[in-house]
Amino acid sequence: MLSKKTQYAFRALTYLAKEKTNSPVLIATIAADTQIPIKFLESILLTLKNKGILGSKKGKGGGYFFEKPANQVSLASVMRLVEGPIALLPCVSLYFYKRCTDCDETTCGLRKVMTEVRDASLQILQQKTVADLVLHPELQ
Repeated sequence: MLSKKTQYAFRALTYLAKEKTNSPVLIATIAADTQIPIKFLESILLTLKNKGILGSKKGKGGGYFFEKPANQVSLASVMRLVEGPIALLPCVSLYFYKRCTDCDETTCGLRKVMTEVRDASLQILQQKTVADLVLHPELQ
């Protein structure tokens, strides 16, 4: 299950992706328009900025903007930055692997199934980008 923090990150990124000019948007504007608590949003946007997904500009005309195009930011990369592991078990995580203390990985049926779940999820999350989250009125 996605945490509220990750849901808010996707909501804020979707909001920024809808900005056609890629002009900086004030954090207060993003918070008000997306109904994300501003303190929570500050933390999320700072994380995304520090990892190179967003940039920011201070002063008049300042705010947050995409550092690279939204169609180049995979959902998997955002999830890993904000949420951590995508895998449902630590023993099947690609980037956050941790051996389970109470099972034998070579015979664990749950591990095998969760590896398949991870692979299927990753295939989708790596192919989809933040741009895919923007609703296209012409498709509705």
